[in-house]
Parts: sequence; C-alpha cells; structure tokens
Amino acid sequence: MNTAVEDELIRKNPCRIKGAGTPETPEREMIPLAKVIEIVGKIPDRYRALVLLGTFASLRRGELATLRRTHIDLETGALRVVGALVELDGGQLLEGTPKSWASRRVVALPQEIIPELRKHLDEFAEPGENGRMFVGPKGGPLRRSGFRRIWNKVREDVGLPDLHFHDIRHVANTLAAASGASLKELMARMGHASTRAALIYQQATRDRDRVIAEALGRAFTSAQTARPRPKNRKGEKTSGT
Repeated sequence: MNTAVEDELIRKNPCRIKGAGTPETPEREMIPLAKVIEIVGKIPDRYRALVLLGTFASLRRGELATLRRTHIDLETGALRVVGALVELDGGQLLEGTPKSWASRRVVALPQEIIPELRKHLDEFAEPGENGRMFVGPKGGPLRRSGFRRIWNKVREDVGLPDLHFHDIRHVANTLAAASGASLKELMARMGHASTRAALIYQQATRDRDRVIAEALGRAFTSAQTARPRPKNRKGEKTSGT
C-alpha cells in the first residue's frame, strides 16, 4: 500500500499499522539513463518535457500534473513544487497540497533540458500566466487514465513492459546520490520528510562503489601477475614482487 501511495494510485495508505512501516522487499531496479533518453525519443512530443522533469527534477506524476507556468523560471533554471493532483477511481480529480510539508520545495533544473522545456511552453502548455504546464490533447487536465495508454505503448517499445512512470524518478535520485549529494540535499530534492528513501539511494551508490573498488583490485592483481619479475645482478629472476 505504501508503494501504491508512492505511485500515486491512492492518496493515503489505509493499512497503516504502528511498527509495521519497514518493508522487507528490495528496491525496484534502476533503469539505465540511456533508456530514459530512448523513452524521450519515442514518446509523443507533448509528453517529452513530462518525462524530462519526472527524471531530472525528481517530480512525482501528481506534482507534474499541477505545475503551472508561474511555477517555473527558465531564466534561473528553477521550479517550485506547490501542489499535487490525485485522480480517484471514479475519475474525480482532486488538486491539493503535496503529500507532506517537505514536498513543497524548489528544485534546480539542469541547463541541458531548458531548451526542451521552453519548446514545450511554446507549443503545448496552457496559455496565460497561470496556465497549466501539462494538459491533454483536448486541453483538459492531465489524467492518469489517458496518459497510461501512451505510457504503456512507449514502455513496450523500449523493452521495459513493467516500467512504472515513478521508476524514472529513481534514475536522477541515484545519480544525485552518486554525485556526492548529502542526505539532507537528497531529501530536499526528492521532497521527503523521512531519511529512509534518501538512505536507500546513498546505500545503492555505496554498494556500487564497493563493486568498483573490487574491480580495481582485480585489475591490480592481474597487472601484478602479468608484470615480469625483476632480475638480480646475476641475471636470475627474483621471487619477490
């Protein structure tokens, strides 16, 4: 149920039990950044910026659906998260505040995605200073049900049929942790009040760093083995290293 909340399938977890909030299931595997680029290349132009912000700004789908022109400043490369859209099972849309106080945040944007965001504002965003950043083809709010059909096709096309939209958020979170971001910096960027998720990303990068260190160690051993042993003054090979 916590995963359903994270994926914004439900607004709140009705099964909260004190002392039972630590899941034992492993984290979903992070997709390569190259796959995100492939998704951006295959998804309709109207949704390219949606994928880019979901990845490189670590925004949830509901946060993306409530973004307005006034919330994004392309000159400074910053974006304000102030709301979240929830679509109930009956199709009713509820626009409110993010899931926690920490979710209200300002996120710095990579300069490399600014041109694509500017193009999106010119071609697809709702007009007016307070116009929605993302709307459907007919100008209505971005609905989960409508976008799901497009997402399902794209994830099949890139060979990831089980990919959740929420999974692309993990890519930038992991890259941010790998860049050396502190626990507080990760929490601020992700919009989390709890350290749990941020620690997961830091642990993932530590595990990867250990793999790298082990690979370097094997390379060192291999180089030592392949290196000719030095000769002593009599021309005989020594046994030392």
